[in-house]
Amino acid sequence: MKLTEAAIFDIQTFGDRLLTGSGDGVVNMIDTNSMTVLRKVKASEKSARSIAVNETTGEIAVGFSDNFIRIFDERLVVKREWRAHGNSVFTLRFSPDSRLLFSGSRDARLKAWAVDEGYAQAGEVVAHMYAINHIEFSPDGKHFVTCSMDKSIKVWDAAALKLLKVIDRARHAGHATSVNKLLWTRYDQQLLSASDDRSISVWQIIF
Repeated sequence: MKLTEAAIFDIQTFGDRLLTGSGDGVVNMIDTNSMTVLRKVKASEKSARSIAVNETTGEIAVGFSDNFIRIFDERLVVKREWRAHGNSVFTLRFSPDSRLLFSGSRDARLKAWAVDEGYAQAGEVVAHMYAINHIEFSPDGKHFVTCSMDKSIKVWDAAALKLLKVIDRARHAGHATSVNKLLWTRYDQQLLSASDDRSISVWQIIF
């Protein structure tokens, strides 16, 4: 379907719906059965870069290039918004228990927000040298990984927000350029990473 003239930065599923965020600041909700747009909200003049869905509360978090995170309800009505970072919010993920929202930004900072406390800040760390492109949780929810324009992947303890391991070119023959996307599979603790160097790497994470 022809959805927008702008770049589409993220697509997430929400039941039988799709959510998209695009470079014109629009968030679309699409019915997957009829492939029609159910709702369309322009929440910012800047890009909608990342979407995360809280399966427990039904809330939808969207990170924008105006440095804001906006929380929407199931009808795409804005419930809450705040300036979360000093630069574009590139990635968002709810923890598997739905209690925390994690955000990563072009400002290289990783932040945690407490859902039950009105998204009060629950933690912050300068996680990378350059932009954080993606956050991905392990299948058991105990760990998560971040990847960055600084060419590295980092493994974190989710409960303590503690860095456990750095995967990079010097130590592990990692990627040569920006690492853009991660997928932590249920198969043998294998982690997939995709990079601007046009390669996909497969890592086995052992604790």
